[in-house]
Amino acid sequence: MTRALAPTDREHTAARLLASSARHTLDPSLEVDWDAPLVPGGWGMPPERTSLYGTELWDTLDEQQRITLSEHEVASMLSVGLWFEVILMQMLARYAYDLDLREGHAQYALTEVGDETRHSVMFARAVTKLGTPDYRPHGLLHRSGGLYGHLGAGPSMFASVLVAEETTDRLQRESLHDERIQPMLRAVSRVHVVEEARHVRFAREELVRLVPTLSRAALERERWLTALVSTQVVNALVQARVYRSVGISGRVGRAAALANPHHLATKRFMLEKVLDFLRGVGMVGGPSELVWRRAGLV
Repeated sequence: MTRALAPTDREHTAARLLASSARHTLDPSLEVDWDAPLVPGGWGMPPERTSLYGTELWDTLDEQQRITLSEHEVASMLSVGLWFEVILMQMLARYAYDLDLREGHAQYALTEVGDETRHSVMFARAVTKLGTPDYRPHGLLHRSGGLYGHLGAGPSMFASVLVAEETTDRLQRESLHDERIQPMLRAVSRVHVVEEARHVRFAREELVRLVPTLSRAALERERWLTALVSTQVVNALVQARVYRSVGISGRVGRAAALANPHHLATKRFMLEKVLDFLRGVGMVGGPSELVWRRAGLV
């Protein structure tokens, strides 16, 4: 397990992140051409990353239906990302509440809240531009997310944030350079990828600092919380309602996606890097790994 970072290390990182934020903060209202019409035939995401790709259901869809499904799936990911970013803002504000706000570390936490506010508005505008429904989670998961926003803290908070951010980031990095994708979505991906790199660095270094300070019992608790929250978020990214956009019932589409080896490979691709990091710092391992396995993510 990696040694804990000292407070001086934390302030050094904060100074660099604050300087980077000052130089490279992007305004989505300027970086994305919201007035440009959608390009006919543009995909929402790479077709091979859609949840039904390679299934018999996929074979029944014509080209336009496949494009429509890709638009609704990316809208679902953006909606769920927006939902989780609002939760993250609550947790970061609470985290900063107990810090000395004269310190760069606390100031960067507040700077990240500002970034996430812009990202949330950007995601909402992108979903509106696509003309799709709001695919944020409903019911128990929505209520649980509200509770987690009020209570989430410590290493499991940073680990869950990393999972939510790095999974979507990896798919966006792939889409960013894919000319099949709608230009509006590529621009959204660019903004998010550039700014999430700072957020990922902040969360990763907090975990490196915090995990070695945990007792064995506390570490197991944080591992369980990370596994439970992270698997729920990842498996919620594609809501069952998206399949109705192409005339497939949510139940049938969801069952096909869950049984689809291509979709499982995509989820593992999205998680690969962040799980390697979390395993390296000790946040994945022990009995809680069963949760990840049952979710089909490792």
